Amino acid sequence: METYKILQSIAIPYSALISVIFGIMAFSFPIGAYLFFNSQIGDDISYGYPWSGFEFIKGFGGSAGLEIADVFIAAWVFFLILFTISVLGPKRNFLKVLSKIMAGSCGAQNGNYLVQTVKWFSILIVLSEITDIVQQKFGIETTAPPFENDLLQFFGLTISPILEETAFRLILIGVPLFLWYSRKGSAGFFKSLWNPSNLPIGDSKKAIILIVAVGVFFGASHIISDQSWSNGKFVQAAISGIIIGWVYYKYGFVASILIHWATNYLIYSYGYLVSSINEIPVATAFSHSLLGTIEILFVITGLMSIFMLLIDYRQKKLEV
Repeated sequence: METYKILQSIAIPYSALISVIFGIMAFSFPIGAYLFFNSQIGDDISYGYPWSGFEFIKGFGGSAGLEIADVFIAAWVFFLILFTISVLGPKRNFLKVLSKIMAGSCGAQNGNYLVQTVKWFSILIVLSEITDIVQQKFGIETTAPPFENDLLQFFGLTISPILEETAFRLILIGVPLFLWYSRKGSAGFFKSLWNPSNLPIGDSKKAIILIVAVGVFFGASHIISDQSWSNGKFVQAAISGIIIGWVYYKYGFVASILIHWATNYLIYSYGYLVSSINEIPVATAFSHSLLGTIEILFVITGLMSIFMLLIDYRQKKLEV
């Protein structure tokens, strides 16, 4: 009874915060498209800049003549489709799940991809902030790699979730899980890649070890690549990799890639918007009050999400 009262007291503000973040996410789509096609963040480089990706297939005519606009809009539409899917399901649509949460049901969160995305992304923000504060106490700075052009950086941030989620989640986690746990009559290969929870996973120890190992590798990749972050990024990226890997394992590809999309496209669309309007560097734009307010909303939601998880865990313990 006491637990139910606690849930009731935070259910409505928690649902309200999730709704606000939904709006922030939805508005980032037109904001990002406007910045890419109509702003001057690229200076002398526009959306018509040639795309140099996949040079090895140019001999076959595969990428000849492609511009960054072609790749950006393809990625933009892909994320919009996944975002729409997340609103509609998989079990209940976004509004129905919100109404369940408002009624004090923790378990209702599992019925919608978007709610899981907001919950775990906000938790990721909280843990990243804590990591950054602790590392700064020890003089460890987290510095982004230098990028000569803002438009090209925004382009790279937009497409990287697709490339990295395919490599680190689908291939490095999804394929081994299928090989370990699939058996006759279980989910097919592509269905299990879409959502590993379709597999008959009994003992999850191997899966958890795999998720942690891939998460650590994900963190390391951010400091050993050609365009690498400073060493301070390792812990943050490793935590992000573990969280996204866990979300992929429990809730599937839609939720995991949308979290990665949020860390890149969502945050930087608002960062570049402030930068463009005020004609200031994007690094300075992240100190603007708008970005600060958005960050506070995510941190509060993350703290409440952690609290909800602890309550849910306690309830399950009592039921055993």
